[in-house]
Amino acid sequence: MADVKDVDWDAVMADSRFQSLRRKKTIFLWVLMVFSMTYYFVLPLGAAYFPHVFQIKIWGVLNVGLLFALSQFVVAWAVAFCYERRASGQFDVLAKEIVVAFHQQEPRR
Repeated sequence: MADVKDVDWDAVMADSRFQSLRRKKTIFLWVLMVFSMTYYFVLPLGAAYFPHVFQIKIWGVLNVGLLFALSQFVVAWAVAFCYERRASGQFDVLAKEIVVAFHQQEPRR
């Protein structure tokens, strides 16, 4: 395997496969971030503007607001799981193709 110093990083960044990988990953991460931030900010905004909804009792002291707050842990894990699945299924495959292609080239001098 070539040493990291021997890789032509400008050529890697200019490669269309790398650009495609970067674009796909960036779009996917933006979608995850927008979803996460929206879900996160629904709690304080909902509690401020719709307290009657968040105060609905579910069971004992458990209400909609508390369940929604606890669901954020589930959503965080779901986002992490979703990213892991996409990364190992698509991003890592594309990255490995790029690595293999550039390791087959002559080391730069």
